[in-house]
Amino acid sequence: MFGSGILRGLGVTLKHTIATYTDDFSRTPTRYEDSYDTSQGKILKQPTDLRGIVTIQYPEEKREIPENFRYIPMLIYEEDTGEDRCTACGICAKVCPPQCIWIVRDKTEEGKPLKRPSDFYIDASICMSCGFCAEYCPFDAIKMNHDYELATYDRFPGLVFDKEELSVPTSYYAALYPAAWAIEEEARAAKAAKAAARQAKAAPAKKEAPAPKVEKAPAPKAEAAPAAAAPAAVKRAKPAGGHWSPIPEGYTGEIINSDLPLPPVPAEGVSPSGVSWARIMELREKQLLSYRERRKSEGKEVKL
Repeated sequence: MFGSGILRGLGVTLKHTIATYTDDFSRTPTRYEDSYDTSQGKILKQPTDLRGIVTIQYPEEKREIPENFRYIPMLIYEEDTGEDRCTACGICAKVCPPQCIWIVRDKTEEGKPLKRPSDFYIDASICMSCGFCAEYCPFDAIKMNHDYELATYDRFPGLVFDKEELSVPTSYYAALYPAAWAIEEEARAAKAAKAAARQAKAAPAKKEAPAPKVEKAPAPKAEAAPAAAAPAAVKRAKPAGGHWSPIPEGYTGEIINSDLPLPPVPAEGVSPSGVSWARIMELREKQLLSYRERRKSEGKEVKL
């Protein structure tokens, strides 16, 4: 029959339209009940079982980013020491399919190479966000960032990011990837304990001459001091929707919102990396500000 394909297509559209309202009415009170507001708009927590037409009014509304979301790579440095995890080994540049990574190894004044990069560039215009660089890095020095609002009016040099723009502290990575951070820290602690045990076993025991026995009067027994209570760890609550939240269960204190599309955090307490949430929010804002300032210095208008 002529036009049957058009009728079938309209039927599918009608089916999805009806499913939109029936699914919305079946949720109490609405499919947007888990959303929260930030300075950049409303963040929607959309579960995967939604039916019908799902429309987000971007940029006024944004969807919450899952933990395993991949965008432009970022370089991790230790926040307590300021040292880069990257050793400029070049593995990420070798495995990169579009060859968008350039690394320049740092050198001493005498020309001796050092295990750190002096320059690190990524061309975001050809990066395919495959995550190979993060997967093959043996030092957990490069990970995939969640910041996707990086549009510019020109390709060069607007989409070529240098080491300063790519570098983020460990606390920033721990906030983006709490599950991966916990697994990596557990594996790192187990490896360090195994290395310490191996070193202690290999070290020769020093034999000392026996000291002469001197009889002493028994000292009065002192009462044992009570053990200091361990600091309470921040519990990571998991709401009914399955989305991880850094806000502990039963927390009623102040909440800090971020300008970036990330969940809000408690004003008190520390992250899984041991850094206060207030410090992490400060680092997020600093990273976003540095990006804006760089674009302004190049004479480009940035709208984030």
